[in-house]
Formats: sequence, C-alpha cells, structure tokens
Amino acid sequence: MANDRNSNLPPSPAAVVMVPLPLQGHLNQLLHLSRLISNHNIPVHFVSTTTHCRQAKLRVQGWDPLAVTTIQFHELQNPSFVCPTPNPNSTTKFPSHLQPLCEATTQLRHPVASLLRKLATTTRRLVIIHDSLMGSVIQDFVSIPNSESYTFHSVSAFTMLLYSLRTVCKPFHNLTDPEALTNDHLSFEDCFTAEFKKFTATQHDFTKLNSGRIYNSCRIIEQPMLDLLEKEEKNRNKMLWALGPFNPVDIKRTTKRDKGHKCLKWLDMQEPNTVIFVSFGTTTSFTKEQITEIAVGLKKSEQKFIWVLRDADKGDVFNDHITLELPKGYEDKIKGRGLVVRKWAPQLEILAHPATGGFMSHCGWNSCVESISMGVPIVAWPMHSDQPTNSVLVTNILKVGITIKDWKWRDEIVVAGDVEKAARMLMATKEGAEIRRRAVEMGGGVRKSVREDGVSWLQLHSFVAHITR
Repeated sequence: MANDRNSNLPPSPAAVVMVPLPLQGHLNQLLHLSRLISNHNIPVHFVSTTTHCRQAKLRVQGWDPLAVTTIQFHELQNPSFVCPTPNPNSTTKFPSHLQPLCEATTQLRHPVASLLRKLATTTRRLVIIHDSLMGSVIQDFVSIPNSESYTFHSVSAFTMLLYSLRTVCKPFHNLTDPEALTNDHLSFEDCFTAEFKKFTATQHDFTKLNSGRIYNSCRIIEQPMLDLLEKEEKNRNKMLWALGPFNPVDIKRTTKRDKGHKCLKWLDMQEPNTVIFVSFGTTTSFTKEQITEIAVGLKKSEQKFIWVLRDADKGDVFNDHITLELPKGYEDKIKGRGLVVRKWAPQLEILAHPATGGFMSHCGWNSCVESISMGVPIVAWPMHSDQPTNSVLVTNILKVGITIKDWKWRDEIVVAGDVEKAARMLMATKEGAEIRRRAVEMGGGVRKSVREDGVSWLQLHSFVAHITR
C-alpha cells in the first residue's frame, strides 16, 4: 500500500471509504464525489489498485486531488488478469475486452476487508461508498460493528428505473406514464454481453446489505425518476441521495492560457457556440470504415469541431494504444476548422469553454452529466450499456439533444450523411438553437442547485449530516 497520507489523523465522527470499479467512467465519478465530501472536513479514503489510482488522479479535471489533504489514496496491488486489446470488429460494441479486469477486481475482497478493519479503529463511523459492481469486494464490512455501506450507481436514475421494471420486474408505485417506459427502443437488448450480465447480477445481489443508494444526478434533471426510486427505497427502510453533479461546475472560462492543452488554446480563438465537440468515451472502438464516415461527415458539415480520436481503454491504460488512421491528408484539409486530438483530452474544460456549442457523444452517464451541467446540447450516438437509455432521456424527455442513430438501427454503420446532417441540425438551424436554449437553461438550473440552499447542496448536507449523526 502506497501514498497513505495523513494516516495519523485524529478520530473523526465519520470517515468515508470510496471503492470504485476500476474503469474510467466509474473512477472519475467517485473521485469527484470524494472532493465534495472531503470539503466537509470528512476524511475520504479512495481505494483502488496502484494502476487505477494513478489513472484516476491523472485524468481528473477541474481540481487537484493531490492538493486535498483530506483525501488519501490507498493503492492495492494489481490483481493479475488477461489484458486483451479492443476489437472494433466485434459483433457487439460492448467492451468485452474489459471483462477480465472486472472479474479480477473480485480478488480485492481480502485486502479491502483488511483496510476496512484498520480504518474502523480511527473513526466513530466507517462509511463505505462502493460502486454497484464492487458489492462482493466490500461485503465483509458487515462484520465491522461501526460500519455501513451505500451503493453508488454510475448510471442515470432513468436507467435504474427501467432496469428495475424490465429486468427485476418489480412494480413501482404511482407510475403515471407507463407507456414512456415500454417503448421498444428502451430495451436493454444487445447492451451487454451474457458474461457481463452474470457479473452484474452477482454484484448487485450484495446491495441487500446496504443502507441506501447514491446517484450522480439531481432533481433538476431527473425529479420524477428519483422520486419513484426514493419511494421504493423507503419501502425497504433505506435511503436515497441524488448528490450530483459530482463534477465541478465552476470551471474557469479564461481566454488567457499560458499552459494547458492545445485544444483549449484553439478554442480560445473561436467564436461562442461555434464548435461541436466529438468524443465517444473510453470504451468505444470504431472500425476503419466507421472512422472514415465520421471524418467525411464532419468535413462536409462545414461546422467547426474538435474530434477526440482514440481507441478504447485497455484494462491498463498505460499500455501502448493503437493510433487510429484517418483518410490521407485529412488533417491538412480541415486545418483551421477542425482539430483532431489523439490522446487524452480535457473533456470537462472543453465543455465549459464558451466556444463549445454542442457535443456529439456516446451518452455515457458521466459525459451526459458533464454536458448538461455545462449547458451544452448533445448529439446522441449510443454504443452499449446504459447509453441507449441515457440517449432517450437526453433527447425525448429532457429535450436537450438530438439522436444521430436510434438504437434499433444499432447494427448499421452511421454514414457520412448522418454525421453531416446531425452536426448541421444542432449547430446551424433554428431547431438546434432551441435545443441549445433548453440545454443552457437546464445547465443554469443544475449549477444553481449546487450553490447554498440549492437542491443538490441540500442533498449533500443531508447526507453528511446522516453519516456524522
């Protein structure tokens, strides 16, 4: 175990242990939540492998986790696992190459249990906040008298509501609009592999041990869904907190950057709301044919863009990555109007920049929350997992985005004309301007919610009061 800073802290009313699934969208959310809780002078212990602690710290944006003395990183030994490369030609877009990593995380049970027992002696109450897919890893907390656990769901409340209705088949009380939840394109078909479904079911079984659930959402975004889920939790004598957005919302929008990523300096030279940000997350792999169609579509749209073109993460992101090919001479042809970023990009800062007027996204929940909180409308292109349901939430319910491809056409390639049409519609039409207006309005409401006496501010204070009771 390394980097165990401040281990001699005096006993506190409560200490929080964060146990994320070691995939980027999960690590990032719980590291952001660590900041929110640590701001209340509560010690937070972030627990993962050495590799994934490093990954989380290097990629987080908007604040410096190493400068926060109340956050300690506990770096456990990396369990051994096969680390396949992403397969863009797979019959499903689900990142099955990450399955070995997910399975390997179960080996962390005993070192985590040992750490929990040690930390329990330093605090009156030990609070474990664990990813819903790390249930088996933290299960031994039940043998520690002064501990309790809370399950963090890395997905939207809307997705969890649908999951409960479709998969668990548990009825919800006062469901006022059942048709909205029975549309054909809201199925989970082809979203996961059978292997991952089995892993998920095993991990979710441990939620029966928890005292409640936590979501990276807020009632500005998902009031009806959160109300329904909260009622079901209360029926089980448990609690629910919507503590989002976890990410900082006060990213400084400066026009003078002596340091920083080249794409931010490029954005500084653009007019407000003129650039569409194109990025498909850390688990998406595209074929060479699909990359070409995107490239041609963005060029033909005649819109300014930043395109993050990189392969899906491996189980160890510090291994070498394949450089994806573009049509010959493409970057010269789009010079001045488009910028291709081939390495890690500062997504949160890009979305916060005034020049950014749209986001072509896979609709991972982390990306959705960041985009919504910054008031940026979305071109939804879901790939797998919870992304199709998030896409429906963003476009059909919140109406802060448009869809480039409905989930029912998931097996078909998205041609250049589709990319061109979507980019133009969002960035250069009255319809797009109206969608942007709604996104800006919702973003303002979300940012207001985290300020003093806002709904998210009150939720966080309620949670802190509860765990320090």
